[in-house]
Amino acid sequence: MKNLNEDIKTGKFRPVYLLYGEEAYLKTMYKNRLRNAILAPEDTMNLTVYEGKGCNVRQLIDQAETLPFFAEHRLIVAEGSGFFKSASPELAEYLPQMPPETILLFVENEVDKRGKLYKAVKNCGRITEFARQDNKTLTTWVLGTLKREKKAIQKSTLELFLDMAGNDMENIANELEKLVSYIGGRNVIERQDVEAICTVTAESKVFDMINAVAEKRQKQALDLYYDLLSQKEPAMRILFLIARQFNQLYQIKELRMQGFDAGTIAQRMKIQPFIVKKSLTQAGHFELDTLRQAVEDCVDAETSVKTGRLGDSMAVELIIVKYSSK
Repeated sequence: MKNLNEDIKTGKFRPVYLLYGEEAYLKTMYKNRLRNAILAPEDTMNLTVYEGKGCNVRQLIDQAETLPFFAEHRLIVAEGSGFFKSASPELAEYLPQMPPETILLFVENEVDKRGKLYKAVKNCGRITEFARQDNKTLTTWVLGTLKREKKAIQKSTLELFLDMAGNDMENIANELEKLVSYIGGRNVIERQDVEAICTVTAESKVFDMINAVAEKRQKQALDLYYDLLSQKEPAMRILFLIARQFNQLYQIKELRMQGFDAGTIAQRMKIQPFIVKKSLTQAGHFELDTLRQAVEDCVDAETSVKTGRLGDSMAVELIIVKYSSK
């Protein structure tokens, strides 16, 4: 992000930019910052935006060949195009020949770093990955946001907030806005404020679900699963979150067995110490081999769904039933 900020600050732009990764909040922020730095806010004549996978390569190239109208640059934004998951050789070959007045900005979720287009952008442009931020970064960001709002929060309350809000910055920003509005003129956010106003994320519910699984409370585990389904949470995303939680428990338990304390484990895994402590309790209900097998079963379940041998909802339910049975 440092190089991206430098380009925006100096006004010396690369011909092409690729912003990608899971963190949508940062991608949107930097997409808008680049757009406002390259073109005047009122300039819509020199801006072309393509959204989704229906973007035609030939049409995009033709647009790139069009000279800007009474401006220094023409900006073309392609968001969620899927070009970086397909070969896109025509576009890769075109980039070095693009007019110097044109700037291309790609915003994607996933990319294939082996692809021709990714390598072409790397050679002549700038690539920035926006991954999920670690808890230290999120904590600093939340505290900075609250400071600007002249609000304070205790450490334990902040931990509860992040536990409930998850690590998606857009969701955190929305939950913070709700909290600040909720407390009104008060200066300190209390624990009961967080509990009253914040929405529990799917990640937090899955943690509670695995807790119920670990303690063999099968009915509660299934109730939490059905609750997530009723909230329109896709079964395959729930399966992903379950697999991720089992994998995290496996890593934490393995490191603990090697003699590392909770603080060191938190540093190694880049998660908050309070999460490690909660996870150590949860992991204590499982053997290490059981956790590894659970991760493998989640992978097998995904394969069964993709090959049509099992329905997605049933595949997740079988995982929950297997590991919550007494």
